[in-house]
Amino acid sequence: MKHLQLALFALVVGLAPQAAVQAAETTVFAAASLTNALTEIAKAYESGSGDTVKTSFAASSALAKQIENGAPAGLFISADLKWMDYLDGKAKIDSSSRVNLLGNSLVLVAPKGRGFPVKLEKGANLAAAFDGKLCTGETASVPVGIYAKEALQNLGLWDGIQSRLVGTEDVRAALAFVERAECAAAIVYATDAAASGKVETVAEFPADSHAPIVYPAALLNQTPASKAFYDYLRGDAAAAVFRKYGFTLLGGK
Repeated sequence: MKHLQLALFALVVGLAPQAAVQAAETTVFAAASLTNALTEIAKAYESGSGDTVKTSFAASSALAKQIENGAPAGLFISADLKWMDYLDGKAKIDSSSRVNLLGNSLVLVAPKGRGFPVKLEKGANLAAAFDGKLCTGETASVPVGIYAKEALQNLGLWDGIQSRLVGTEDVRAALAFVERAECAAAIVYATDAAASGKVETVAEFPADSHAPIVYPAALLNQTPASKAFYDYLRGDAAAAVFRKYGFTLLGGK
């Protein structure tokens, strides 16, 4: 009997490491504007799969540079095509997995209760519509800032407002400045405006004033954990969460 107990104990101990290996882990680098939606999606996925999803949110430009320098991520979701193209050109992504996952729109916001009337159209005088600074992402590198500059230029508003621009490290930083009323207005994504209870949307930029806002996603490796979460992101459960936060679903599903 004693020998049987010892044999069973050895069997259990021998199986324990295998059971521990069952749970897998992946790291997702994603644009800051995806913070709320992707955090919720990751938690739901972890609950259902037992796997762990680590997330890192920042400007797509900053994340792309980290990936280029060897940061250990399994999946990248950018807020524009430029930075995904950048990594693709350096063979840092699995090109065969690349999909255009989501869309968004660009809006002008102000602190709640401090909105002002303005039309975002050619001939408008945006500079005269409010006093103070206008925040958005860095216009040379951060996607929201790139979209913002393009829209302002195409509407003929850039020259009049450029000197009052404050460039931030990502879209959530621009949003935070307005939430604290440190900037009188900001150009952010519609989903960021909707996620905040401290700002109000003043106007929406015409869709044809800037390039389409597209969020491409791609695997950086083909580990089972990364591939499984990538597939989940393209499924119905994730789609429902993305819709809830105001994102447009593109053909990546």
